[in-house]
Formats: sequence, structure tokens, C-alpha cells
Amino acid sequence: MEKIDNLDKKILSIVSKDARLPFKDVAAECGVSRAAVHQRVQRLIAADIITGSGFNVNPKSIGYSTCTYVGITLERGSMYKDVVRRLELIPEVVECHFTTGPYTMMVKLFARDNEQLMQLLNGQLQEIPGVMATETLISLEQSIKREIPVHFDDIEE
Repeated sequence: MEKIDNLDKKILSIVSKDARLPFKDVAAECGVSRAAVHQRVQRLIAADIITGSGFNVNPKSIGYSTCTYVGITLERGSMYKDVVRRLELIPEVVECHFTTGPYTMMVKLFARDNEQLMQLLNGQLQEIPGVMATETLISLEQSIKREIPVHFDDIEE
């Protein structure tokens, strides 16, 4: 893993709270040049320490009112990668995790309504070879969404 120092940690702490903050403002807060911040951020991106900086679109604003978590049980755990390849073809699937516990994998997806959700479940997810069973949990409200905070004592130098 890439070594990061206190300046990297300070930059990470700042940009993880607001990725749109101009580098000149980050530089001023860190006491370094804008070029130094730019170089550090580019290095952190290349090292896969910073993994994104896009805008988040509110799914409800574009017609996706139902957020759903689906626990999927596979015939064999070794089928996971093949199933993931099929799930990648379903645009409404926004997350997929290989899990421990009662499910082989957990998927997060968005549907426009219950009718589309039913079609996604019955017509797509359950039709994937290797999927034995699904259990659907509909999210009624998202109360917390945030990035993990970066503290100076989190990362060893």
C-alpha cells in the first residue's frame, strides 16, 4: 500500500468532506501550494486511495422511487463472478457485495415503482443461472449516507 504522510491525511480529510472545494482553498488550509495539492491528489488517485469524485444524483429526482436490497442465494459461491457479470448488465443494480451470512451476495438496486421491481426480480435477477433464491428488503428511508471520516491516527506512516 502507498505510504501517506500527514499532508496526505490532511488533504484526504478536507476533500472527503467536500470534493468540489478548489485546490487553492485546500492548499491554503494545508499551508502548501496549489500545485503541491494537485500533485498529491493525483498520486492518491493513482494509488487507489481516492476512488471517486463525481456528483451523486438523487434517484428519486429521475423517477426511481424504490430503493431495494436483495439478498441472493447462489447454488455455489464459486458462481459469484459469473452472476456479477450478468448483474452488471442491469442498469438499476447500483451495488453488489459478496457476503457472509444467510446470503451469498447482497445487491442494491433502484426501481421506478413496484411493478418495475417485480419485473427486475422475476424477469431478470431470478433468471440468472445459479441464482437459487432472493429475499427483497425495501428501504423506506435513507437516514445516513456519508464517507468514512479520515483522521490522522487512522493511517500508519
